[in-house]
Amino acid sequence: MTGSRRSTPPSQDKVATISDVARLAGVSPMTVSRVVNNQAGVKASTREAVTAAVTALGYSPNAAARSLARAGAGRIGLLYSNPSSGYLGEILLGALEGAHKSGAQLLIGKCDSDTASEQAAIQRLISEGAGGLILPPPHGESWTAIAEIEAHGVEAVAIAAGRFRSVATSIRIDDMAAAAEMTRYLLSLGHRRIGFIKGAQNQSASAERLIGFETELSQADPSAEGLIESGEFTYRSGFEAAERLLAARRPPTAIFASNDEMAVAAIAAARRRGLDVPRNLTVVGFDDTPLAATIWPALTTVRQPIAEMAEAAVTRLVRGGSDDPEDRDRVVDHALVIRESSGPPEA
Repeated sequence: MTGSRRSTPPSQDKVATISDVARLAGVSPMTVSRVVNNQAGVKASTREAVTAAVTALGYSPNAAARSLARAGAGRIGLLYSNPSSGYLGEILLGALEGAHKSGAQLLIGKCDSDTASEQAAIQRLISEGAGGLILPPPHGESWTAIAEIEAHGVEAVAIAAGRFRSVATSIRIDDMAAAAEMTRYLLSLGHRRIGFIKGAQNQSASAERLIGFETELSQADPSAEGLIESGEFTYRSGFEAAERLLAARRPPTAIFASNDEMAVAAIAAARRRGLDVPRNLTVVGFDDTPLAATIWPALTTVRQPIAEMAEAAVTRLVRGGSDDPEDRDRVVDHALVIRESSGPPEA
């Protein structure tokens, strides 16, 4: 029973929030959201406890969130601040396709990287009627975003987050396994000095990809060596990181960048030094955004189905979900896409 975990009701001179209901009922805010939206997957005893807490506190759930439980209705907010236009474009394509198919209306909210801007953007989307939020990186792992979600009682889906957070449903790939697979491919070509450009520190996907790279490299023969440089998932940071790698006394024969934009920048840095890709240097990326197939040489990369993930996020918000762990944390397949930017090291 949940009764032993209930806390004292808040003062009645303030408006009750979904977090107040959750504390009183001894459940999570997401469970409260499922009960007030009349979704399946909640035990009868838990539903009774939440209903009693709602009545005791006089809680009024977000009307926009309730509307998402009805097929073909509702507004969904998409929050973004990612500087990569290719990545954002894929998210928008998928989200728009999902909204078209489901009859939902998509609201776009842009914010800067600071917490105040993120908080204001989420509040603005909710005030405009968004009953569910799509959180691309880095927002799916932001404690500011999570606090706002809990306070307003809206559903949220984090896409492409490196690790699962229980407050929001997650749709992601296994970043560690994907990076390990790319590293195995580079090793199979004969590369033993491999540069790796990390992504932004505020995204756990960056750490997961680095772990996959380092773990696979450590299991190769003792001659294999990794050269690590920091990036921020931007072209400029990738260019500067590649410049540092190529200026080393013994530069790498291959560079693995944590996203396509930094990989394209690494190709530019190589050309600036008169290096041919892939004859003198192999360069590979991550994401398989449209940029990867339009540059020359076309980029070998890990395909993360970004558009499909964004479309699935819209569908998930419109239809609602359950407490099933596989439904709450959905890991989708990645793929290695071999193109012209990779080859064996020079003899």
